[in-house]
Amino acid sequence: MRDAAKRIVSSKKLWWGDFMIEIQNLTKQYGRIKAVDNISFSVDSGEIVGFLGPNGAGKTTTMNIVTGYIPPTEGSVRVGGFDVMENPYEVKRKIGYLPEQPPLYNDMTVLDYLIFVAALKKVSKQKRNAQINDVMELVKVIDHRSRLIKNLSKGYKQRVGLAQALIGEPEVIILDEPTVGLDPKQIMEMRKLIKALGKQHTIVLSSHILQEVSAVCDRIIIINKGKIAAIDTQQNLSRGMENVSRLSITICGAPSVILTSLEGTPGVMDVKLTTESADGVSNFLVESDKETDVRKSIFYTMASFGYPIIEMRSMNLSLEEVFLQLIINEDNADNEGNEDNADNEDNEGNEDNEDNEDNEDNEDNEGNEDNEEIEKIEESPEEGLEEHSGGDAKERAERRSKGDAEWRPEERLEEGLDEIFHESSSARQDDDLNARILDKNSLNENDEGGE
Repeated sequence: MRDAAKRIVSSKKLWWGDFMIEIQNLTKQYGRIKAVDNISFSVDSGEIVGFLGPNGAGKTTTMNIVTGYIPPTEGSVRVGGFDVMENPYEVKRKIGYLPEQPPLYNDMTVLDYLIFVAALKKVSKQKRNAQINDVMELVKVIDHRSRLIKNLSKGYKQRVGLAQALIGEPEVIILDEPTVGLDPKQIMEMRKLIKALGKQHTIVLSSHILQEVSAVCDRIIIINKGKIAAIDTQQNLSRGMENVSRLSITICGAPSVILTSLEGTPGVMDVKLTTESADGVSNFLVESDKETDVRKSIFYTMASFGYPIIEMRSMNLSLEEVFLQLIINEDNADNEGNEDNADNEDNEGNEDNEDNEDNEDNEDNEGNEDNEEIEKIEESPEEGLEEHSGGDAKERAERRSKGDAEWRPEERLEEGLDEIFHESSSARQDDDLNARILDKNSLNENDEGGE
């Protein structure tokens, strides 16, 4: 197995540019939904990177774009110096891809399927048989090469899927949930295999099993809702989430002396004695400023007392704790933003309603005033007209009779309207008088006729 792994990882010269994978402002949109929203990151040659995120975060979409399976809406992806859209064939030669659902032909045997894949990837016939045997030995399916794929267990199907990703000696290996369906022993073997391949290959590993990512990856990329939430090593991510660094230290010596010495170490903020045994071995929890590395100081201090340090290990947050904190914090921030937007919309709606009510009140008031003025004019035409015109009718008449030079044409128009109104009022009064006289005469005639 070691010889096979050595041949697989060393048989092809790798591209050593600035970055093996470089993603700039990548966006993938489906209608109004952005599955990937303007993300950028890079992966160095020979680096093992963990690509993490909850379901629907955009992991698989990003990997499908990197492999050339689907096009981006915006942005660029370069693999080994080649643009995915401009040089798709060159990019595909450099990538081995194991999707979450392995692309298997169930009616083929394992050997026939791998021969078929080698032909698709244009592996030369001189190298084809040797390379297929090396890959089958590496993933431990060589004893099942004559079996139909449909008769294999889920774990062995996963191994065959990994074997097809390794055919063609790709420089970049992208693994989406590679340990799904594997038993604990197989998972341990997969870890070793990924580490061996990662010595000279660039590997992007996506998995929901955070312990696997933590065990094999050099750097972590966390994506949530289509955006990058964090990129760093696990250690730096843990430190960034905490205000202090914590160390668990097991020391053989007098507990009181050790406690006093640890408390006096520069940078140490708090010390707690957690366990104490009869043989003089005690365990302490030490909290220090996260910007200060106190391990060397503690080592030299204990050495000066002749107290051996049995164990010293970091107690920083696990990858699972870091992941959950990042995702929960982002979700809470989004929820607060949505609540603020909802409150603003409610306030705007209330203001609009108040404005509408004010406008309706103003319109009602104006309508009432107009009605009152009309009623006044109908009840007393002369007085109503004078009040409606602001009491200026007499003043205009006096100014006109005196030949006032400031008497304006619009006043003459108003005066004309006044006269028309007076004439119509007088005519209406005459008509009413005539109607009453006719009614009276009619009544008298009727009375005479009755007699």
